[in-house]
Amino acid sequence: MCDPRERGSNYSPLEVLSGKIRFVDAIDRKILATLQLEGRLTLTDLAARVQLSVSPCHRRLRELERTGAIRGYRAVVDPVALGLTFEALVFVTMRQEDRETLLGFEEAVTRIPNVLLAQRLFGDPDYLLRIVTADLADYQQLQDDTLSVLPGVARMNSTLVMKRVVDDRPLPL
Repeated sequence: MCDPRERGSNYSPLEVLSGKIRFVDAIDRKILATLQLEGRLTLTDLAARVQLSVSPCHRRLRELERTGAIRGYRAVVDPVALGLTFEALVFVTMRQEDRETLLGFEEAVTRIPNVLLAQRLFGDPDYLLRIVTADLADYQQLQDDTLSVLPGVARMNSTLVMKRVVDDRPLPL
């Protein structure tokens, strides 16, 4: 049996859960790559694509779901179809960085539906927010009424997105 930690093996570490490392092999990577592109495949179709019978494919799929390698399934909705045509990247610098302030900010940001992405960064600025609204007027209202009163914020700098060049790309497997 091959030790998955050996250099040059066909295994790669996927994630650490409760101190347990989950390794994926080439077949798991094929399952993940296929589902990233076509998440609505039937189990039978998935098994055929990765060249497994249905039962082993189903076991592997359930294990990938159980360990959190597959976090869920969703529809990718076009924001323009919903009238959300304005996008901004907002860089946030905090006034102070104590635990209570950061947790308060993060909690408040999770309650704003227009925030599609919130990332805590190393260095300055402290956070990056990706925000969508219908238009500039809606963004201004969100900025004035909601973003400007987030706890612990010293400064915000907004950059408008002109065009998405790479968007929602599958992970490299």
